[in-house]
Amino acid sequence: MKLKIFSPDGTKSREQEFEGLPTFEGSKGVQAVKEVIVATQANRRQGTHSTKTRGEVRGGGKKPWRQKGTGRARAGSIRSPLWGGGGVVFGPKPRDYSKKVNHRVRALAFSRALFDRASAGEIAVIEAFATDSAKTKAVNQVIGRIAPTGKVLLVDAPFAVETRRAARNIERIALQEAANLSTIDLSQHQLIIVSAKALDTIISRVNGGKN
Repeated sequence: MKLKIFSPDGTKSREQEFEGLPTFEGSKGVQAVKEVIVATQANRRQGTHSTKTRGEVRGGGKKPWRQKGTGRARAGSIRSPLWGGGGVVFGPKPRDYSKKVNHRVRALAFSRALFDRASAGEIAVIEAFATDSAKTKAVNQVIGRIAPTGKVLLVDAPFAVETRRAARNIERIALQEAANLSTIDLSQHQLIIVSAKALDTIISRVNGGKN
């Protein structure tokens, strides 16, 4: 599969064939991508939300007025769900939202997501992230030449301290190590810029490494 590869300053580009990238026909793996993304988002939920039922709200033990003769509707407790300050009917309680997805499905989803982004031209390769002039302004200029607009994910293996420090304050840029790149990372950004070294790591993962 051919990908566009840029010079470290982003001014020059060429197309290059990269062996080892996954290929798919039809819709194989699309459902796996959905399952992994849903599971990832579910696993991030803390599940600590909690409301009180009428039995857990303090007060309300005494009948507010007598049953008959007042002209008002009968009431047994000021903590009824119908009253302000009362309990909540069927409100949320702490629960575990986590979903389990087996390794093969995760690997398939990662490969499919990578194929979709690469075949759509949404993955660009940079020879290396320059560290000699790793200032926020310089990094922003380089990324601006490759991707003038939109959210961008930078992937390296690993990032140099200077590059990470220079890029972390740019709002539209996110950083991820190639070894930790996930299916949801591949789906959340308009363009993914990977270093040549990071792409080697990703291809190694796809062809039998960690996913």
